Amino acid sequence: MSRKPEADYDVIVAGGGAGGVGAALGAAQAGAKTLLVEKYGFLGGAATTSNVLAYCGFFQQGEDPIKAVGGVADLVLDELRALGLPCDPFKSPTTANWIILLEPEAVKLALDRVLARHNVDVLLHTRVAAVTRTADRLEAVTLAGMDGRARIAAEAFVDATGDANLALLAGMTCRSGNEMGHLQAVSAPIRVGGRNPAVPIDRQAIIDAFKHYNTHGAWPVARPDGGIYTEVPLTGEMWWMMFDHPMEDLSSRSFTRAEQAARAAAHDYVQVLRQGVPGFENAYLVQTGPQIGIRESRHPPARYELTGEDLLTGRQRADGVARAAWPIEDHSVPGKPVYRPIGGAGFADIPLDCLRAKGLENLCYAGRVIGADSTAYASIRVMGTAFATGEAAGRFSAKG
Repeated sequence: MSRKPEADYDVIVAGGGAGGVGAALGAAQAGAKTLLVEKYGFLGGAATTSNVLAYCGFFQQGEDPIKAVGGVADLVLDELRALGLPCDPFKSPTTANWIILLEPEAVKLALDRVLARHNVDVLLHTRVAAVTRTADRLEAVTLAGMDGRARIAAEAFVDATGDANLALLAGMTCRSGNEMGHLQAVSAPIRVGGRNPAVPIDRQAIIDAFKHYNTHGAWPVARPDGGIYTEVPLTGEMWWMMFDHPMEDLSSRSFTRAEQAARAAAHDYVQVLRQGVPGFENAYLVQTGPQIGIRESRHPPARYELTGEDLLTGRQRADGVARAAWPIEDHSVPGKPVYRPIGGAGFADIPLDCLRAKGLENLCYAGRVIGADSTAYASIRVMGTAFATGEAAGRFSAKG
């Protein structure tokens, strides 16, 4: 890419989750001077902000793990292995899907190191506050950080914010939720310490304990099966997804209620473990948050919307730039996910036009803001797929 004299960067990526990291690495590997902007003081997206301690979407569903995502994502996995995480495919006993188990502090450090090695400039504690647009192109973003505001120009931009914040500021009309405005439920995975590792986790004991809690407790659970849990690598803590919450809208008040409910429920749930489940007599809450797990918010317009039919038939196409392999996982009803497998060979191709903004020449999407209808979205939103769509968006943006 030949950068204009007035441009500070070839590519600016907004959002430091899996999609943003993938985009920044993809652009940098293609030779672009790249800036990655993240509102938190660390990278990682849901893996580090919301205790979603599993990379989903790296493998196809089936008896054996078949890899669906590679490329720059492998750089991240290699760095995690260097920090002691096995990163082996793990078959969830609850869902039978293949995942990669994570530890959040290792993820934070691994991402710092990989991006530094590829000369990506990173600005943490920084948000995109405004956008300068001329006709069908973005010219610059105004960044708000600890040292005030600064206008930064670039040749191309990638929205990997998860909430389409960059697209919204650029004047794009976004859809909220599905085609009828209904949002996927949010969840609040937690980490629990103090478990006696010599005592196996007894799912039936959890189920029985919550039958009692649900008759009088303040936060009845939507997962009567004991939820999804596993052991966190390196720490031995219990990772547990038990709390789900409906979202009426995207207002700050709705998010405030969800966050407060999640914290209150987490304290109750750990007490239920302490009082009713063997091995948890000395259990304590290690962490909630920093924020609730958001599955869905805004959808900006793309040049093509991946469809449920594309996934259910496993459609392969010549213009594919990434693979969707995670089963369609619908959380319309809190705590009661519905899974549908990807058809065909077990994956569907995601075309480049899903990553390109409709009506803007130099804006791409990555992660869960790519073009997808509500059915396809329930698959492509996961972090493994986000790495792949991010890399593709970054490489395309670097071409200018």
